[in-house]
Amino acid sequence: MTAAEAGGRPVRLARAALTWLAEPGTRSVHRMVERDGPVTALHRLLTGDIPDDRLRAAVTARLAAGDPRRAAEEALARADRLGARLVTPEDEEWPARVGDLRRLALAGAERRVDQETAPPLCLWVRGVWPLAETLDRSVAVVGSRAATDYGGHLGIEFGYGLANRDWTVVSGGAFGVDAAAHRGALSAGGRTVAVLACGVDRPYPMGNAALFERIVDTGLLVSEWAPGAEPLRPRFLIRNRLIAAATAGTVLVEAAARSGAIQTLRRALALRRPAMVVPGPVTSAMSVGAHALLREHPEARLVTGVPHILEEVGRIGVDLAPLERGPRHPRDLLDDEARLILEALPRRGALGPDTLAARTGVALRAALRKLSMLEELDLVVRHDDGYALAPVRNR
Repeated sequence: MTAAEAGGRPVRLARAALTWLAEPGTRSVHRMVERDGPVTALHRLLTGDIPDDRLRAAVTARLAAGDPRRAAEEALARADRLGARLVTPEDEEWPARVGDLRRLALAGAERRVDQETAPPLCLWVRGVWPLAETLDRSVAVVGSRAATDYGGHLGIEFGYGLANRDWTVVSGGAFGVDAAAHRGALSAGGRTVAVLACGVDRPYPMGNAALFERIVDTGLLVSEWAPGAEPLRPRFLIRNRLIAAATAGTVLVEAAARSGAIQTLRRALALRRPAMVVPGPVTSAMSVGAHALLREHPEARLVTGVPHILEEVGRIGVDLAPLERGPRHPRDLLDDEARLILEALPRRGALGPDTLAARTGVALRAALRKLSMLEELDLVVRHDDGYALAPVRNR
């Protein structure tokens, strides 16, 4: 990039125009921008100096729909009226983490959407929080649109728990797990980010319009597409790479055998980011894809709660999940001799210390000490004829 292109409105217009001219993620366009700068790259595309046939065909088709510079001007004006803004790599609030998409390579990628995975050229943002700061401590929670009660419950629980610990919850704003995660974060009074596959002024799905307005008040709506852009089907998969790259890790709550959420986790795995999967009932079709990922990718981590998630994405030695333990019981305090004596007592009736010592092979004096301790722990009771087990509620 030349010194003249280092910033300013021409650069912003060029980046917006390039994203209108070619779909986000197009690697050849990203290489041109990195080599020549956005203004020169746009000029080259408009004059036919295009490096490959596929891009040339796409640009030619797009130019038939209008002038990209004018489209960029209109988009910026529309964003101003909406209270949205364009964020570019030249801005302080640009999330540097998305640059890792330069090295994203998906094994066996045959579809264009799996090949064109370059970093975004710009991002449209709606909401007051700085983008980089908001995404610095963020976790993606994704899953099925047709979530079961189990998936919806976990989405809310994870969203609430992460936000309650000052982590930003990122998802795609869809029905099901996405919406549940957003709502959980909002309930905790935390920040949440919805990454959209359409303009930030076009709530999709419409059923989540009220949710998006709540997110704008306390979080962010983010999109690579200009205001007014339609939610075309391929754009959801393009969007998924951004969710995986912008966050510290991705959690998959529920996913059927064919699910866009699986693609988000695959991109997190390819980026070598923490990729986490929540197990579900083996009888649930909504967990088939999640379980397949666990089988196919040993590097994916099984998680069952917020402590496990934080252990994967948090600070080393600080955010460790506690060991899973059952409830504490007085029996946990017993040594081997005390356990022997307790086990030797009959379910009904009492035994004297001499008999217990003989049954267990414990010296009489030691048996008396252990019986006294067991009595203090309310595990045995003393009668005139010896010692007996305490009622069940105490054991």
